[in-house]
Amino acid sequence: MSVAPHLKLPPTDRILSSRTGWTRAHWEATADRMLEALTPYATPGFAQYRLPGRNSWSGVVSDGLEGFARSFLLAACRIAGAGGAVDPALTERYAAGLAAGTDPASGEAWPRLTDCSQQMVEAASVAIALHETRPWIWDRLDARVQERVVDWLSGFVGGRTWDNNWRLFQVVSEQFLASVGAPHSRSDIEGGLDRIEDWYVGDGWYTDGSGRNFDYYIGWAMHLYPLLWARIAGPDDDGGRAAVYRERLSRFLEDYPHFFGADGSPVHQGRSLCYRFAALAPVWMGALTDCTPLAPGLTRRLASGALRHFAERGVPDERGLLTLGWHDTFLPATQPYSGPASPYWASKGFLGLLLPADHEVWTARELPLPVEESDTYTALPAPGWLLHGTKHDGIVRLVNHGSDHNPLPEAGDTDPDAGAGEDDPHYAKLAYSTATAPEAAPHAFARNIDNHLALLAPDGTPSRRRRIHPVRCEDRVAASWSAARLPGDERAYRVDTTSVLHGPWEVRVHRVEAPQGAVVREGGHAVAHGANPFASSGPGWALARTADGLSSAVVGLYGWDGGPESAGVARDVESNAHGPHSAVPYLRGAPHQGGRSVHVTLVVLSRDSVHPEALRTAVRVRVDGDAVTLGFLDGRTVEV
Repeated sequence: MSVAPHLKLPPTDRILSSRTGWTRAHWEATADRMLEALTPYATPGFAQYRLPGRNSWSGVVSDGLEGFARSFLLAACRIAGAGGAVDPALTERYAAGLAAGTDPASGEAWPRLTDCSQQMVEAASVAIALHETRPWIWDRLDARVQERVVDWLSGFVGGRTWDNNWRLFQVVSEQFLASVGAPHSRSDIEGGLDRIEDWYVGDGWYTDGSGRNFDYYIGWAMHLYPLLWARIAGPDDDGGRAAVYRERLSRFLEDYPHFFGADGSPVHQGRSLCYRFAALAPVWMGALTDCTPLAPGLTRRLASGALRHFAERGVPDERGLLTLGWHDTFLPATQPYSGPASPYWASKGFLGLLLPADHEVWTARELPLPVEESDTYTALPAPGWLLHGTKHDGIVRLVNHGSDHNPLPEAGDTDPDAGAGEDDPHYAKLAYSTATAPEAAPHAFARNIDNHLALLAPDGTPSRRRRIHPVRCEDRVAASWSAARLPGDERAYRVDTTSVLHGPWEVRVHRVEAPQGAVVREGGHAVAHGANPFASSGPGWALARTADGLSSAVVGLYGWDGGPESAGVARDVESNAHGPHSAVPYLRGAPHQGGRSVHVTLVVLSRDSVHPEALRTAVRVRVDGDAVTLGFLDGRTVEV
């Protein structure tokens, strides 16, 4: 697959960029193309960019502000990184937009900042961009425009934000006010920074607000904004906090390269995935603040690999725009707060342009990603994840036993799901990967087959996996339990699951409580493509394979009856971010006798040939009550 010709990128460099071919010039060309493509959608005074696409729940004016603010962040990286030596029209557009957006008489004024309003998110991008471009934009603004900008940003002072990463929008915006001598609240700044201490869970990981909220927001928000705040505050005014933030980011980055496949793709998990290469923000911030444990050549290979991954798959599109989706437009991977300009938080992925052209991340020879050097197994106890990379096909899989995007239960709650919201396909699944996406469209998620063990009611309704209760995460083993519920039945049935990694495989061991007559069903990874995947199944096994050779298989090792209806492949259309045709292999048990049962499943995702029937002999299973022993062909044994 080649880079889309409409990007008009510079020639690749096969000496320094031996793995991606990309240089800083490619990053600049991509940024320029993205910024220029926005101009046809600007309002007359350039205060808003009203892009085509589905509007957010905040309305067209807020969406227009989002287009300005988020692209201003990209422009700031381009302007500051070039020392102001860019097309003057670029700085003029954003200076004009600041003037019109803060002028109530302009006809395109921005909404005032009110408590918990979307404008707060966008104001933070404006504040950061103003700081980074201060010599070229802020210092040259008319004094009256400066006063209006200050007045607009002052809506933060004493205001209330949502109690999650939004606290940091207030922090950076009020610190910018302080930097220009404007009124601000020290208690707002200190209070926001103090609050994130409650969410730090160790090993470089935060949860985004109360609960087990682990996803890319940890990198592109929880690590990013505190250090952006420190850049604005300066070393004499950070109270020693910056050193703590740098240490935490450094620890986080030790494991972070394991989230990226050899093709550059990040693992597809969590919300706001339309921000795409914003996932690179913590990598660049580590280099900007000189706290990264990553070699310069690894930083560059990781970042350029991810940007090239999306460029080769039509991002930005033929118009130069970022759409609401992953590769193409795919609305089920978005949230109601996502508007047509929301994807431009991807601008955070360009922070590396703030580094000078002679910085070693731009001049060092690229180094391989972890998955390009060897098979990898990375246990992350804080979020409850195992990362599993296989060198031969470059795929990274994330085994999920900890992130559910639900608040913590209240003290004294006896219901294991008390206070939990609806499950979400981007959090509730047992596994995710760099090569697949969950079945996220409502019609497909209603069936909830992929990467899920469900109890099926008589009418076929599946149980859900809402709150995840972590039990273990170490070495190559992770475990958790959740409560399964069926319609019309008030009881919560406990499902314990342990994942064991071995070679290219995941073995799932389930202890299931179920009522008599319920059916146990388990699905593997969903694979998707432009063409309908090939499907095959037999007693106790099923396989789906795409036209480009990505295979997903499940093999029943214990507890599946192996009858003619025990396995199959479920197909769907327009339900997956990776392609219009998708398929999920699954296993299905006989009607349950009631009480407890044990089920053991071999789960495979590979670009290699997969022979499910032969894989039955790859793992020996011995069950003795609640104890399950797995024996592998190389002599390794694991007791669950």
